[in-house]
Amino acid sequence: MASTQRIIKKYPNRRLYDTEVSRYITLDHVRQLVIANEDFTIVDKRSGRDITRSILLQVISEQEEGGDPIFRTEILRHIIRFYGDSMQGAMSSYLELSLELFNEQQAQFRERLRRLLGANNPLAALRELSQHQLPIWRSVRREFLANLDRRDTRPPEDDAESDISSDTTGAGQSNTPQTGDASNQD
Repeated sequence: MASTQRIIKKYPNRRLYDTEVSRYITLDHVRQLVIANEDFTIVDKRSGRDITRSILLQVISEQEEGGDPIFRTEILRHIIRFYGDSMQGAMSSYLELSLELFNEQQAQFRERLRRLLGANNPLAALRELSQHQLPIWRSVRREFLANLDRRDTRPPEDDAESDISSDTTGAGQSNTPQTGDASNQD
């Protein structure tokens, strides 16, 4: 862990200056720092006040406007209703804990997936999985084909007996259709 926290200064001209790399940065750079899990503080150059929250809200706003938003309109309305409400603090804690739990579960899922798929080689993992499944599929196919062969080699009288036993008319006649005229029947 770094001995000092990264400081970003916001100048009156609304530009952000990253003191660690000695250059001006954009909101997208701030977003990249968050994604990289970098710890930083943004301070107003004039007042020295910590404005990190305000800048992070700008990053969120920019992301919400840009593409596929996380916060639907109804969610934003619910959040706004909590401001000034006696439950505001509880809501803040609830959201924070929920996001922590979500992040933990996501990390666990990624780790399980990584172990399942191997070290960044999903094709090798799928190949290995299919090699394990191949004997099972061969066995199922053999059994299926053997059952087809047994069914095809069954004596014809077995079919006739099963047809007669399944006759619901009680007449004892076969359910097979008769062709020709009545004089051909026994």
